[in-house]
Amino acid sequence: MASRTLARLGCSVSKGLLQSSVRSQRAAQVALSARNGSTSPNSENPQQSFSIKNGDGKRLPSSDFYAVVKEAVAKDVPEEEFVLPKEAFGVIGAEYDALREENADLLDKYRRALADTENVRRRGQKQVEDTKIFAIQGFCKDLLEVADILDMAVQAVNEKQIEENPQVKSLHEGVAMTKTVLLKTFAKHGLVPINPVGEKFDPNKHDALFEVPAEMAKVEPGHVAQVMKIGYSLRERTIRPANVGVAKGN
Repeated sequence: MASRTLARLGCSVSKGLLQSSVRSQRAAQVALSARNGSTSPNSENPQQSFSIKNGDGKRLPSSDFYAVVKEAVAKDVPEEEFVLPKEAFGVIGAEYDALREENADLLDKYRRALADTENVRRRGQKQVEDTKIFAIQGFCKDLLEVADILDMAVQAVNEKQIEENPQVKSLHEGVAMTKTVLLKTFAKHGLVPINPVGEKFDPNKHDALFEVPAEMAKVEPGHVAQVMKIGYSLRERTIRPANVGVAKGN
């Protein structure tokens, strides 16, 4: 009687253990299928596929990805014995290639943005420098009239008058010295005269008032034969063109 009872109890325990094992295996297959995209829990060789991204599309840390793969394919395997399957390595390789392309694209955009920023900085710096330089342009133009008057005053007195009249000579020297100091001050600030006798006519620097016949000109055709009024440039920018006569061609 006791032996029969023990036998029945052993059968019940064995049957329960077997059913529990089957249920565990089916649950593991379902979990693996859910992770691998398979819909058949009875499939003997499910097509394994893994994703390194979570449901939000964000990349998993390497430790989390490793844990997900191990949970899906080798939950009961000791940590030191577990080896990533080929499919998981494929996911890592594909993700590495994608990150390389993304990194190259971001690096290119960064370099372009850096170059654009540098160009903007240089343009801004040049504009500031130009503003400082050419802020006095209007003031310089007004002073040019003073220089013109001093020049006319110096040229209005001939050598004979200077020699015969000491007062005229003294006055002439004073005006000439004033003109010299003024021109030196102009040059100090980048304002220089344009006196282009003999130079080729340049519409950016010269204003042609008339033509000089070829037989009267001492320069080649198309060149400045006579300067009626000198011009001025500020830091190589013409602020007043020279009034000139140009030699006429044959």
